[in-house]
Amino acid sequence: MRILLWHVHGSWTDAFVRGRHEYFVPARPEGAPWGLGLAGRDWPGVTEVPVDRLADARPDVVVLQRPEEAAFVRPQLGSRVPMVYVEHNAPRHGAAVSRHPMAGQDEVPIVHVTSYNALMWDNGIAPVVVIPHGIPDPGERYTGELPAGAAMINEPRRRARVTGADLLPAFREIAPVNVFGMGTEELPGGQGDVRPPRLHDELARHRVYLHTARWTSLGLSLLEAMHLGMPIVAVASTEAPAAVPPDAGVCSADIEVLARRFRELVHEPDFAVLAGKAAREHALAHFGLDAFLARWDRLLTETAPAAEGV
Repeated sequence: MRILLWHVHGSWTDAFVRGRHEYFVPARPEGAPWGLGLAGRDWPGVTEVPVDRLADARPDVVVLQRPEEAAFVRPQLGSRVPMVYVEHNAPRHGAAVSRHPMAGQDEVPIVHVTSYNALMWDNGIAPVVVIPHGIPDPGERYTGELPAGAAMINEPRRRARVTGADLLPAFREIAPVNVFGMGTEELPGGQGDVRPPRLHDELARHRVYLHTARWTSLGLSLLEAMHLGMPIVAVASTEAPAAVPPDAGVCSADIEVLARRFRELVHEPDFAVLAGKAAREHALAHFGLDAFLARWDRLLTETAPAAEGV
């Protein structure tokens, strides 16, 4: 199948384009937001197509990720090309009463990446599908040699309460916490934006992974840490309680409970190893790449059944 999609969410796209199809990403010299293209990514099955020549891709299906994309592609492709819409985010303000931009139509299914998101968005008359995240397995790399916590947070100062960056001092009273991500350089323990595979190696040296977000969809960084075999201390918000089983560490809305378990995991490395193995086992079973791609294949086949080769 020939699939057209914008390069919007790099980590999600990295998993999606590992399927058995041909993928096309719009590109133009100025790059984002409408023509990011490959942006240096090594995606062998992906071809760039000029933004003003989308018809050259001859797509069997278009994967939308922003409300404006449908109006952008229709003048070039017409109305006959099937479309699906991937919603990466939880609704933000007034979450329980937020109406989805695609809620007023019933032709394009909305694909939510978590069940929590599907519940919270008002999807109107649109068909709704949930396809949980799946990520390439970085391998079991956990050593836990550093008696410290690690977190991945982008722009922690600007997004302090949303990301839970304001909670970090409570954990730093117990042990050092190193923070990876964009805009972290000015934080205590800030490591900056480190890219894989070095990022995975550095994370795996830490005794515990901290997931502090108050409001997020389901951070792929959390799933990466679980795949690495790291024990987890997570704020129980949005989809996190479903993603983190009890034997993988702790998932709670009580900061005192989180701090107490963080202390236990930091000071009991053998217990941390066992919790990390449980985290990895759960991640492989529920957020593996093969299951993710198989779910997408089923939806794509239903959406564009006449596509050649499907």
